[in-house]
Amino acid sequence: MTDSTAPETPDHGSVPVLYGVPHSLYTGIARCYLRTQGIGYVERTTAHPAYTDRIMPAIKRGIIPVVETPDGTIIQDSLDIIDHFEAQGVPYSAYPAGPLQRVLGVILQYYGMQGMLRHAMHYRWSYREQQEAFLRSAFSSRAPDGRGEKVMARMSSYLPRLGVTEATIPAIEQSYGEVLAILNRHFAEHPYVFGGRPTIADYGLIGPLFAHLGRDPVPAGIMKTNAPWVFRWVERMTAPGLDAPEFPEYDGDLMAGDAVPETLVPLLGHMAGEMFPELTDKLAFMDALIEQRQPADGTPVSEKPHQRAVGIVDTHFRGVPVQAGVEPYLVYVLRRADRALAACTAEERDRVLAFLGEVGLEQALPGDRGYSVDRRDHVEVWQR
Repeated sequence: MTDSTAPETPDHGSVPVLYGVPHSLYTGIARCYLRTQGIGYVERTTAHPAYTDRIMPAIKRGIIPVVETPDGTIIQDSLDIIDHFEAQGVPYSAYPAGPLQRVLGVILQYYGMQGMLRHAMHYRWSYREQQEAFLRSAFSSRAPDGRGEKVMARMSSYLPRLGVTEATIPAIEQSYGEVLAILNRHFAEHPYVFGGRPTIADYGLIGPLFAHLGRDPVPAGIMKTNAPWVFRWVERMTAPGLDAPEFPEYDGDLMAGDAVPETLVPLLGHMAGEMFPELTDKLAFMDALIEQRQPADGTPVSEKPHQRAVGIVDTHFRGVPVQAGVEPYLVYVLRRADRALAACTAEERDRVLAFLGEVGLEQALPGDRGYSVDRRDHVEVWQR
C-alpha cells in the first residue's frame, strides 16, 4: 500500500523532490532507483524550509527519505517510493516476474536493509576516530552550529540496541569479509543480483553497501582492496540507467526461467546463518506483544511515530549472545514475500518453498500470525 498525502502545492516545479542526505542508508536506496529509471528529481536535505513547513507536519516525524511529487503527493520510505514509481511504469522494473526470484528478492532486500544495518553502523561509528574528518564533514555540512554533533552522538548511541558490542565486533567483521568475498565472485560474472537489471534485491543491498560500507573511508577501503567487483557494482547502482558495459551479453533481462545464479547460492546460505535465530526471536517477541495487548486494526505500533522499536530481545548473532531492538517494520518488509508466495500456483509454491528449504531460508517468511504491519498516514500500524 503506497502511503501518500497531498498537501499544499510544492515549490519545485515539474520534477519530484527527494528529501535526504548523501550519507543516509535508506536515502541511497531511493536515489539509486530514481537514477536507474531516469526519473528527474531534485534532492534537498532536511534543513530545507519546505521539509519543516510541509513534510514534517504530514509525516509526523523527522525521517528520510521522503519524496514529494509535483502535485504535492508525499511518499515516505524507500519501499513505498519504489512502489509509487513502479505503478507509474518504469524502464527497468524492480520486481521480477518469476516467483522464486521475487520471493528471494524480498528476503535479500530485508537482509540488506535490516540484517546488514549492524555491519553498516559498526563500520561507521566503531571506527569514528579513523574517519572523524569525513563523518564530521557529512553530518555537519552547512548544518546549524552543534546540530551535526548531536546527530552523530544520537546515531552512535544506537550501536548497543543494534547488537554492536565488543563481543560481537569480531563476528560482524568476519561477516563483512565473507559477504564481500561472495559478492565479489558473483559480480565478476553478473552485473546485478539476478542478471541484467537491478531488482528489489539490489536496492536492498545497495543501502548499506553504498552509504556506509562503500563510502565511509575505513569500510570503503576494505571493499576497494578486497572486493573490486563489489565496488564496481556500487558504482553501477549509483549511475544513471544500466551501467554495465563489461557485460555485453546482458540486455536488461533477468536470468531466464526464474533461475537463481549459482554464484548467489553461497550468499543465501550466509544470510540464513545470520538471520536466525534473531528473526524468529523477534517474531516471537511480537507474537507475545500482540497476544498481550490485543491492538485493534490501525493501532500505531508504538506510542510515538518516531519510535521504531517496541522492545529488546535476547538472541544470538553468529552464535554470539546479543540483545537486539525489535522493529515491526521488518514485518512490513517481509510480508511482500508472503504476498508473492500467495500469488503462486500450487506447483510454483512447492518449488519456491523447496528452494528456501535447501538454502535454510524457509523461516524467513512470517506466514499466518494473525497480524501484520501496514503504513497509514505515514505511520506504521498493526494490521488485524
